[in-house]
Formats: sequence, structure tokens, C-alpha cells
Amino acid sequence: MKKKVIAGLLSVAMVASFGMTGCGSGADSAASKETSASEETAESKEAETLTFDNYGREITVNGTPEKVLTLGPNCTELFCALGLNDLVIGNSLNNHSRGALPEYKEAYDAIPELNHSSATREAVQTSGADFIYGLDWEFGDEGLNTEELEQFGITTYMNAASTLEEQYQEIRDIGKIFKVEDRAEEFVKDQQERIAKVEETVKDQDPVKVLVYDSGNDGVFTCGGTNFETLLIKEAGGKNIFDDQTEKQWITVSYEEAIAREPDVILIHDYDSPSVEEKIEEIKSNPVLSQLDCVKNERFATIELESVLAGDRMAYTVEKLAADFYPDLF
Repeated sequence: MKKKVIAGLLSVAMVASFGMTGCGSGADSAASKETSASEETAESKEAETLTFDNYGREITVNGTPEKVLTLGPNCTELFCALGLNDLVIGNSLNNHSRGALPEYKEAYDAIPELNHSSATREAVQTSGADFIYGLDWEFGDEGLNTEELEQFGITTYMNAASTLEEQYQEIRDIGKIFKVEDRAEEFVKDQQERIAKVEETVKDQDPVKVLVYDSGNDGVFTCGGTNFETLLIKEAGGKNIFDDQTEKQWITVSYEEAIAREPDVILIHDYDSPSVEEKIEEIKSNPVLSQLDCVKNERFATIELESVLAGDRMAYTVEKLAADFYPDLF
């Protein structure tokens, strides 16, 4: 009988001891899990904070933006191309657009218009946006102030590419910010392959000399050598006859200087007003420009203004221009 009592007491003691040990391990485990979860949350928050070099201006993006403004038709269409159109609460500069490409038209047209022309300070600040992707000429002394926008909780990423690689980087950055890296990379790859195909087709051709005609008034308003359009013309097998003018992206040159450089083709910008037809009539009736052989032979090419801005249309524009420059090859 004593043996049984002693054994029973030992059993109770062992169970109690085990229970205490077990409780201690459970508490330690719970505390460990809590610490781990806390660390994961901290790491998650840290992972959501991204920093980018936006052409010499460092920007920080905390979390994934939810309400976006796209200032410029090229910027808006890029968001459509990346499947991010549902995040866009407003856009601007549709006065510089002839409408989205067919594959993006439905998505583009569903986006509210913040301003038809340039975005105003008041419209942007009261929009409720937390992120802007916009053309660089929407900002500055006469436009929006990025530091002021930061005070309203709006992060600004400027679209200011002057090379294909810079624009590819913009696309990759947007992909990273909005967690669509794979989609962005696929888009970049598609652009690269299509442009390379055009380059291969025209590589043995003499470059076509191109006069870009945006408008005419006391001279030709055209693009200089640092303009993104000059790069697209070159990729299509052409040469901007004013590519040596590198101080400004947009310049006005005299009619006499334009004719002296003997362009083979006049590339006309197509946007709201005046129309392409009206611009062609301006050129034909101009006493200086009308002397050009390309005018007499009606060697005119047209391009939508948003198509020569850095954005989603790089391959589209190179393909379109190449077909105009070398109709026998495409």
C-alpha cells in the first residue's frame, strides 16, 4: 500500500513538473512567435519603402500608391499598358492627344479628366491623389511644385526620358512601385524586340533627312537634338536635320535655314489645332518652304504628338516612321 502511495505521489510530482515545464515552453514559444511577427511586420514595412533616383531627384515611395494622377497622354497610356488604369483618378493634357491606341482606348476613355490641358495647382492639390506620374514640363516655375506637392502627401515621379534606356528604366520603376515587375519587364522586352527588328530592316539604307514641323509662325517650330523625337527618328532610319541644335529640346528656326538643310521628308505633328491638313497648306503656300523638292513631291509624314513623347509608344512610333521613310521596305 505504501509503495502505491509513493508511486502515486511521484507520478503527481512528475506531471506537475512536466506541466510547469510545458507551460514555460509554451509561453516562450508564444513570445518568440510574437517577436518574430513583430520583426516580419517591421521588415514588411521596410520593404514597402522604396527609393528612386528620378533624374537627380531622390523620391521615396511608402507603400503602394492607390490614387494616381497621370499628367500627359503618354503617361496615362503607359498605365493602361501596364494594367494600372484602375488606379488612375485623373489625367491631363488630352489636348495634345488624338486618342489612345485601339488596344488601350476603352481603359483610357474610362479615366476621369483632371484638366483637358495642363493640370492646375488647385485641381491637383484637391484631387486626393497620393502619386503623380507626369511629363516634366508640367512642373517648374510656371507649373507644379514637387516640394509643395509632398506637403499634400503626393509623391511625384517625373517622365523625362531622353534615351530609350531611360524610358525603359521608368517603366521598370513604375512596375516596382506598383508591384507589376514581371508585366513591366515583358513590356520592355516587347519594345526592344520590335525596335531591333526595324533597325535590322533599315540598317543598309541611307538615312532619310527629316524636318520636324510642329507649327509655323515666323519660322518653323521644331525639335532639337536632345529631344526624344530625334532619337525615335534615328531608330526608324531617319536623321533630324536639326539634331546639331542641342541647347533646347524645342527650337524655332528660320524658313531659310530649314530649306538650306534640304530635308527629304517633312514630319508633321498631329494634335488639336491646327489640323494636319491646315499645316500642309501652310507649308505649300509658304514662299520659302514651297521651294523644297519634298514639298513639290508631297513627301509628308504625320505622327500624333503623344507618339513622339517618351512613354509606351516607342516601338509603335519607330515602326510607323520607318514605314513612312521607307515605304518600299514595309
